[in-house]
Amino acid sequence: MTNEKTEQEWRELLTADAYRVLREKGTERPFSGELLDELRPGDYHCKGCDAWLFSSNTKFDAGCGWPSFYAQAAAGNVIYQADHSHGMQRTEIICKQCGGHLGHVFSDGPEPTGQRYCVNSIALIFKPKA
Repeated sequence: MTNEKTEQEWRELLTADAYRVLREKGTERPFSGELLDELRPGDYHCKGCDAWLFSSNTKFDAGCGWPSFYAQAAAGNVIYQADHSHGMQRTEIICKQCGGHLGHVFSDGPEPTGQRYCVNSIALIFKPKA
């Protein structure tokens, strides 16, 4: 991880809500994210560092209230960490480049991977394809 920014620099770079999610492992309310219903072709990048994380080709409607993808865009751009918060056992997904919290991954997604990367909209930048 190349997380070389101070917490003050992160606070200046991100909105208060984005800071809460990316740096403090918060979450946005379900069905409130601006990218939940985004249907255009394009790529999803980390709001903290612009790393390419997901593609619209792998986005699907999981009905969970957050943008969901069945695969990451490039192997290794997302790292996994055990999360035992809130009395649950989940797998947190983190941007490898900046260490930003993105959301969680679950094993109830569609084929071909069976994965559901459940991501906070506020942690992402959408770049539509021309």
